[in-house]
Amino acid sequence: MDHVPFTDISLTVPYAAEGQGPMFDTLGEFDGTPVVEIDGTKSEDPDGELHMTTVSVRANMTLTQALGRWIFSNDTIVPLEQVVPPNQSPEEVEEANQAAFTMSEAAATVAAMNYLGYETEVVVADTIEGSPADGQIEANDIITAVDGEKVTEPSEVQDYVRGQAPGEEIELTVRRGEKEIPVPVVLGESEQEEGVAMVGILMSSQPVEDIDVTYNLQEVGGPSAGMIFSLAVIDKLSPGTLTGDNRVAGTGTIDEDGNVGPIGGIVHKVDAAEDEGIELFLAPSANCTEATSRDHGDMEIAAVDTLDDAINAMKAYDAGEEFPRCE
Repeated sequence: MDHVPFTDISLTVPYAAEGQGPMFDTLGEFDGTPVVEIDGTKSEDPDGELHMTTVSVRANMTLTQALGRWIFSNDTIVPLEQVVPPNQSPEEVEEANQAAFTMSEAAATVAAMNYLGYETEVVVADTIEGSPADGQIEANDIITAVDGEKVTEPSEVQDYVRGQAPGEEIELTVRRGEKEIPVPVVLGESEQEEGVAMVGILMSSQPVEDIDVTYNLQEVGGPSAGMIFSLAVIDKLSPGTLTGDNRVAGTGTIDEDGNVGPIGGIVHKVDAAEDEGIELFLAPSANCTEATSRDHGDMEIAAVDTLDDAINAMKAYDAGEEFPRCE
């Protein structure tokens, strides 16, 4: 789930509280900067609103505070290990959440570009300190091939690396400026998954055409904004408006083929959207039972499995036509 980061986790009680987090209109601005910024081509300024939703995680609670959240709020009290796994520090959790958010942004861009018919390429956002790629691969390098096999999407690089064994050497071909450079890298082992190879690159994606997509939210982690980010990119690069001038919110992971996946904490996201007067909420169909488990007033909740489902639901809602709903 995408959540607002916690700070210190020296808990008095081994529990955390999950509740409503802030919402961000991905067609609007945050702190004076577009949430989704597109440069290099003409982009639209669509009407309507398209909000990503988040979950707020409260930790470092005393027993009194935990009881207060449980009795007097709609927060969900969960064991601390659901927020901070026993073998990870809070800093490592935040790092993993940020990496997931970066990969979600990359998948959102690829899915949107695929939907719009643009070719994409793999760009290095950063490398993880102390990883095999650290000091060899640089931010803004374009990865064009792995062991001679052309790659155009971050998942292709990730899948290839995960198919190798820690300690094996692979060759990444990167375009740095005007030069293509072969970079041999000895694979390390993932700290999260024993026996799984890792190279330590945070990858994003960009169109081969001179179009730059930037997501300007820095204090959110996790993968569940993917669908909404992808819809925002499509909306900004398409004539007219996807939302039909309505107030829409939603959540869901996205893969590069445009498939929408389930997320955690959806009851809190639905609560926040209903409180803010959202008219239509886009929910992964796998989350429908949980999404409708609380009163959501007059807000409609659409069941979606793909980008096409989400776009069709918005069009149908605006036209007053039927669409698959969470029941």
